[in-house]
Amino acid sequence: MIYLFKTPIGRLRIIGFLEGISLILLIFVAAPLKYFFHYPALVKLLGPVHGLLFCLFVFITLSVGVSYRWSFSKTTWRVLLACIVPFGTFYIDKHVLLPESILNEKNGIKD
Repeated sequence: MIYLFKTPIGRLRIIGFLEGISLILLIFVAAPLKYFFHYPALVKLLGPVHGLLFCLFVFITLSVGVSYRWSFSKTTWRVLLACIVPFGTFYIDKHVLLPESILNEKNGIKD
């Protein structure tokens, strides 16, 4: 997993995974605890963490899109949309980011 930190797409994949986990925890654990059991502490904890990860994901996606010259209409918007949908970051990792990473590795593009 350490090798993922070496490339911009690898870093995007890591942030995407963390952002996806935080969104799932926020929607399926923290929100029900807040609204059904009147326990808002987890939302207060996870909300800012998810917000930070979301902002990082958007910023890194745009940065990677520019660096790798992704077409906004083909690739970048799909990656950005994925961070809004639960499980979207996991889908986009498998179907867009992993193939892009493999393609760039084959072509010798590291950074």
